[in-house]
Amino acid sequence: MHYWLLFIGIIFIGTNLRAPLTSVGALIPEIRDDFGISNALAGSITTLPLLAFALLSPFAPRIANRFGMEVTMAGALLLLFLGIVIRSLAGLSFLFTGTLFVGLAIAMGNVLIPGLVKLNFPLRTGIMTGLYAVSMNIFGALGSGLSVPISSLGNVGWRGSLAVWGLMTVLALLVWIPQLRKPREARPAKKASGRKTKSLWRSSLAWQITIFMGLQSLFFYTTITWLPDILQVHGYSSSEAGWVVFFMQVALIPVTFIMPVAAEKVKNQVGLSVGTAVLFLIGFLGLLQGGVWTPLYAALIGMGCGSGFSLAMMFFTLRSNDGYEAAQMSGMAQSFGYLLAAIGPVAVGAFQDISGSWTVPLLLLTAIAVLFLLAGIGAGKDRVIQRESL
Repeated sequence: MHYWLLFIGIIFIGTNLRAPLTSVGALIPEIRDDFGISNALAGSITTLPLLAFALLSPFAPRIANRFGMEVTMAGALLLLFLGIVIRSLAGLSFLFTGTLFVGLAIAMGNVLIPGLVKLNFPLRTGIMTGLYAVSMNIFGALGSGLSVPISSLGNVGWRGSLAVWGLMTVLALLVWIPQLRKPREARPAKKASGRKTKSLWRSSLAWQITIFMGLQSLFFYTTITWLPDILQVHGYSSSEAGWVVFFMQVALIPVTFIMPVAAEKVKNQVGLSVGTAVLFLIGFLGLLQGGVWTPLYAALIGMGCGSGFSLAMMFFTLRSNDGYEAAQMSGMAQSFGYLLAAIGPVAVGAFQDISGSWTVPLLLLTAIAVLFLLAGIGAGKDRVIQRESL
C-alpha cells in the first residue's frame, strides 16, 4: 500500500512541475497590457524561473540530506502553492516575487524526483521516470492550452487563471502527506578506500551528463520561444504556427514514456543518445529548408526534446549508486542546464537580429546538436560516476 501511495504521490508531483510555468506564456500579452510594462520586462517573467532553477538546483540535495527527501518535497509543494497565490495578487512586485517562489519550488521537485525514484523503485526506474515525465508534459501542455480560455471565463482574468493551478498543488500535497510518516533512512556510509573519490564537479562523466541535460533543455526552451517566428517566415499564419507548436509538444509525450523504459533494458544508452541527436539534427536542418514537411521537422524536434529529457533523467539514476547521489547529479546537471536554457533563447534571438534571418541561428543550433551528440555518446556508456577516482 505504501508503494502505491508513493507512486501516486510522485505522479501528482509531476503534474506540478511544468503547468505553473507553461500557463504563463499565453497570458503574457494580458499581463503586459495590465501593468503597462515593456516586452522585455514581460518576457523576464518566463526567464526568472529558469534562473531560479540554476540558482537552487545545486543546493537541493544538501537540503534533502539535512531534512530528508520526503519532508523537503513537502516543503517545496508548500512553497509552490505560496508562490502561485502571491503572483496572483495585485501588484507587479507580487507577480515577480511569486514567480521566483514558483521557480525555486519547481527546482526542488526537478532535482529530487530522480533521487526518490532511485531510492524507492530501484528495479522500476525506467517506467517510473516515464510515467512522471508524461504527467509533467501532459499538464504542461494543458497549462499552455487552457490558460487563455480560463482567463476568459467571467471575471476570472489572468490572475484567476494562474491561481487555478494552485488546486493541483494542494491535491499533490494531500496525496504526499502519508510519506511524511515514513521513518527517514540514513544514507549508507561510504566504505573506506585507498583511493579518493572525485567530486561530481571534477568528474568527466558528470560533465558529459550535465552538458547533455543542458543542451536538450536549451533546445526545448529555444524552440518553444522562436518556432512561431520561424514558421511565419515560411508563410504560416500565427494561428497555424500555434498549432504546429502544439503538435510539437504532443509529439514529445509518447517518446517521453518509451525512452526511459528502453534505456533501462539495454546495457548502455549510446545508441539511444545518438538517435536523439539525429532527431535534432534532422529537425533543425529541415526548418532551414521549410516546405510542406515543416510540421514533421517540428515534430522530430519535439521527439528529440522528449527523448533527451527522459534520457537525462535516467542518466541521473543509472550512473549513480543511491538516491542521494542521483539527487546530487540531478542538482549539478539541472543547475547548469537551466542556465543554458535561460541563455539559449536570448542568444539565438541576438543572432537573428544581427544576421537578419533565421539561417544563422538554425545553423548554430545544428552545430550545438553535434556537441549534444558527443556528450550523449559519453553519457551513454555503461559506468557510474563513483568509479572514477583521483
